[in-house]
Amino acid sequence: MELQCPMPKFDFDVITLGHGSGGILTHQLLNSGVFALLANPLLDEKHDGAVFEANGKIAFSADSYVVSPIFFPGGNIGELAINGTVNDLAMCGAAAKYLSLSFIIEEGLPMTDFWKILNSIQQAASDANVHIVTGDTKVVEKGKGDGIFINTSGIGFLHPEASIHVSNIKKGDKIIISGNIASHGVAIMSLRQGLEFESDIISDTANLNHTVIALLDKFGQQIHFLRDPTRGGVATVLNEIAKDSNTGVNILQNKLPVDEGVSSACEILGLDPLYVANEGIFIAIVAVDVADDFVTALKQLPFGANATTIGEITDQHPKQVILKSSIGGSRVVSMLPGEQLPRIC
Repeated sequence: MELQCPMPKFDFDVITLGHGSGGILTHQLLNSGVFALLANPLLDEKHDGAVFEANGKIAFSADSYVVSPIFFPGGNIGELAINGTVNDLAMCGAAAKYLSLSFIIEEGLPMTDFWKILNSIQQAASDANVHIVTGDTKVVEKGKGDGIFINTSGIGFLHPEASIHVSNIKKGDKIIISGNIASHGVAIMSLRQGLEFESDIISDTANLNHTVIALLDKFGQQIHFLRDPTRGGVATVLNEIAKDSNTGVNILQNKLPVDEGVSSACEILGLDPLYVANEGIFIAIVAVDVADDFVTALKQLPFGANATTIGEITDQHPKQVILKSSIGGSRVVSMLPGEQLPRIC
């Protein structure tokens, strides 16, 4: 990624322990870097917290990002951190408004890398229409931080028609996925393994809040549940839904949207796309009578072009996910027993 804003002149070409001391170098890093690039009235207060007015119901979320490598096809740890927290709030039915942003940086990280990450953060925040209003920066010794870790927390305002809860799930509800699965995890793993494919495989990292809010405007409480299938992938989320709602889940293998290149890569890497992490799609459980209209509407919205119905909720086989294969057989899709892809987000 090219630098979107010119990098200011810093006294050092890499992050040093002095940048985390609270002294001159810390202030230079924050004032010339973070505060300058992410400026807004609340952040400009340069306080340890932010004070703002809030009306109506609020959603709150927190997450940490330790992805390795920190730069990957289609993105980097900076935009991943913003998009991830924005999406967690969107899955509650809330439009993200304010975020905190905290860095744990390893001594020796090139300043150009930090600036690229900051630029991506600024762009992702702008795209999602959120303000970064407070945060923290720490520096650890070389060998103890793996480049950079990021922690974010977010506050969003709940849509007035949002009623997103597992208890709303009913027999006959349709299961809809907003786009192709497994792209993020395969992009990371392909880079780690040094694999090259005929078509580029890139992460699907994206903010979903505008799309979700538009769907809530149209379908409101007929949207019973939302979840983004990050770590553990689609299979894990569906198992959580089945267990928490005490219902059964039926899905069709031939309805699962998987990019051909991603599918081929999964075969080479020995991965099941159902268990691979995603960062720019969501699963929606919606009332059966609006399902077709929901998919049609979603296809017209950002990041929804490949949306499709993949299954339905049943009162049979409670707490289990059953996949019907393309050749007519069926199998249980169980919860992931361990970590398939470490350090994926």
